Amino acid sequence: MGLPALEFSDCYLDSPLFRERLKSHELELDKTNKFIKELIKDGKALIQALKSLSSAKRKFADSLNDFKFQCIGDAETDDEICIAKSLQEFAAVLQNLEDERTRMIENASDVLIMPLERFRKEQISAAKEAKKKYDKETEKYCAVLEKHLSLSAKKKESHLHEADNQVDHVRQHFYEVSLEYVFKVQEVQERKMFDFVEPVRPTVCFLLNLFWSSEISKYKTTLKITRNRFESTRSEVESLMRKMKENPHEHKSVSQHTMEGYLFVLEKRSFVSTWVKYYCTYHREPKKFTMVLFDPKSGGKTGEEESFILKSCTRRKTESIEKRFCFDVEAVDRPGMITMQALSEEDRRLWMEAMDGREPVYNLNKDNQAEGMAQLDVTGFNVMKKFIYAVETRGIDEQGLYRIVGVSSKVQKLLSLAMDPKTCADVELDNPEWEIKTITSAIKHYLRMLPAPLMTYQYQRSFIKAAKMDNPEARVTEIHALVHRLPEKNRQMLELLMKHLANVASHHQFNLMTIANLGVVFGPTLLRPQEETVAAIMELKFQNIVVEILIEHHEKIFRDVPNSSGSSTNMQLNLSRRRSTQNKAPSCSERPLTLFHTPTHSQKGELATAPSPTSPRSPSWPMFSAPSSPQPISSASSDSSPVGITGRKARALYACKAEHDSELSFIAGTVFENIHTSKEPGWLEGTLDGRTGLIPENYVELL
Repeated sequence: MGLPALEFSDCYLDSPLFRERLKSHELELDKTNKFIKELIKDGKALIQALKSLSSAKRKFADSLNDFKFQCIGDAETDDEICIAKSLQEFAAVLQNLEDERTRMIENASDVLIMPLERFRKEQISAAKEAKKKYDKETEKYCAVLEKHLSLSAKKKESHLHEADNQVDHVRQHFYEVSLEYVFKVQEVQERKMFDFVEPVRPTVCFLLNLFWSSEISKYKTTLKITRNRFESTRSEVESLMRKMKENPHEHKSVSQHTMEGYLFVLEKRSFVSTWVKYYCTYHREPKKFTMVLFDPKSGGKTGEEESFILKSCTRRKTESIEKRFCFDVEAVDRPGMITMQALSEEDRRLWMEAMDGREPVYNLNKDNQAEGMAQLDVTGFNVMKKFIYAVETRGIDEQGLYRIVGVSSKVQKLLSLAMDPKTCADVELDNPEWEIKTITSAIKHYLRMLPAPLMTYQYQRSFIKAAKMDNPEARVTEIHALVHRLPEKNRQMLELLMKHLANVASHHQFNLMTIANLGVVFGPTLLRPQEETVAAIMELKFQNIVVEILIEHHEKIFRDVPNSSGSSTNMQLNLSRRRSTQNKAPSCSERPLTLFHTPTHSQKGELATAPSPTSPRSPSWPMFSAPSSPQPISSASSDSSPVGITGRKARALYACKAEHDSELSFIAGTVFENIHTSKEPGWLEGTLDGRTGLIPENYVELL
């Protein structure tokens, strides 16, 4: 297993787990530092040995050159003349080789020793200096915080307000130093892949100069790609760090706990009351409160973990205790009241809200980000097809296609005009006003405007997991299966895009956009994560690999329906579905009733009463209300035997979203073709838009 990713958001919690992860990175840097020292030592010894070897070879060549044959008789034979010349030729070749070797040896220090020393001193030493600064700020923050929390609540309001501001300033500085340290640690870990390997490569190539092969050349190309990916990743991580510095409250850590952080607990020891610092976590569902004695200054646990089931939480009145920010908790499984002190008034409010304390409920919900205006509807498909046609006919050979970004204002203008029903027909993409970089940027922006990424949040982790498989064939097989589990419109749009990108990649000699380059451009857009974290950024390379596979194998992936028996995931889902439906027909009230399938033009007349997906009343997929109990099949089908059902049509009574590969998604009024009975109770088989699948029996009316 590799090193765990260090999340910037964890800097604000400063939990024992975060400190433990940070320590594992620090130990790895120490190991790397010692290893490089040994490698430099061995490299110097190797250079010295090569000098001695070169000197010995020169001496041997001189001896060959000076050697003279004494012939018998008064004239040399042709063989004797040839042998004498051969020895001289051998000596000359050896001398030339050693001249070249000498030049390489003279540069060995610059090529190998100095870069390794520079990496060790500039990068690893910089990380160590950042650690010293981080440890110093940790001690300072902890000391200031403890002093601040010891202030009496009876002091003047102005004095307390000034103290609060001072602590906030120190806390903010500590968080910034922590973010910078985490950034530096991960940067050094990533830099090892090329800053350390690149100096070693030419030395190895020199040692193997007589056995040069394409394998060595391949690694040279790989290192170049690795460096490019690092620069891209570093830029993304640095941007995230800056955003978190500017708005730390908007980047709270996504935790498995309802609430976690440091609290001071009032304890009585030998008739003396003292406040002890604990790291505490609380799970709302089992109401389990856990705390462990932990000192960030030493970075180690100082006690066993304690836990109890919460009974109640009550704010402690200011006049009832001298200290501020206090509240009392009562446990089910331990006697007495436990008094705790939060780090601030805001911190106390959060703890009490998490534990349903006797305090007014504060609304912590952030304003939801406005969903993108783009939808996978007829307009969206028409716009994408129009943009793609323009790119392929006007500028498919342009260098840096999709990598060079258009002017933001022009991109916004083009999208607004193209997606507005009133103006879309007037947009002429042959107009010189619309540069190719503007059109390609509009394509990328449209995909980012979708309410969810094209490959969905639901399957994001599954695609990443598939890209991490060791077997390349298994990667393709699993991604093939996942693509066909995407919603129909998503899959159609993805197919349209991948065919286009494959065409772009086929012109890479001119536009310089290889499949790998296109993967870097589109990976973060098509597989963007739900939460912006360092771990997600570190997986950008796997997002890129997924897109590369989709481009390279687009014909097979989108043309052929995957064999369900070839996917372990599909087998498990089908088995689960069979078990769940074996003894029970599907209930309408138990299934998600979401408008999922966009009707064709022929179906629109039948759906006049259904809300439009693009109407002002329903900005996204509207919900249909489910009946309290399943409705029976209409009388038209009540007397139908299995033979009578075969080949008939059916109309959907309610909306249904597919939960498994073998089921069909539909909305109320959708007409299915070629209805058959299914082997599974409560289900029918039917065909919709060329796809065959299962339909809940109680959802349809036979025609």
